[in-house]
Amino acid sequence: MSTAVSTPALLSDAALGEVTTAGDSRQIVFHRRYRQSVEKVWAALTTPERLADWFADAQVDLRVGGTIRLNWNKGTHRAEMTITVCEPPRALAWRWTIGERDTLVRFDLASDGGGGCALTLTHSGLSLDGARDGGVRAGWHAHLEALPEALEGRATAWETKTAREQALAGRYPALSA
Repeated sequence: MSTAVSTPALLSDAALGEVTTAGDSRQIVFHRRYRQSVEKVWAALTTPERLADWFADAQVDLRVGGTIRLNWNKGTHRAEMTITVCEPPRALAWRWTIGERDTLVRFDLASDGGGGCALTLTHSGLSLDGARDGGVRAGWHAHLEALPEALEGRATAWETKTAREQALAGRYPALSA
């Protein structure tokens, strides 16, 4: 017997990602603050065990030119990215092909001055119509909702992340070119 997930209770009051358009592409930017250190957040972005807690099962060759292989929901979705920036523990970026578009995902980390971490996630190169980018906006938001648990060493179930993404989808209206 399955238990219903109360999705609103699973969502924080974190701000939506900010979508901007430049030329023939869009980007989305998320700003988050965590009470854990920059080093701890860096580990959650780069260590396979921590990535699995909040994002996807991962194999990571952590160097510029290295690859990140991601596997979501027991292999239902897979992707391979090439690392373009690796500046521990401050910046990480990778190229991610979505459809025919070459997109860039970048994480920037900075101390918040109180021992915590300010994270900026920028995903650029997204299509104007959003057709091939599907759940990128709500997807990133839902995954970032799981990051605080990962920073405490706890994994978030795929079903919870999916429920969050579905609940957030209506907060990210369809894009028009």
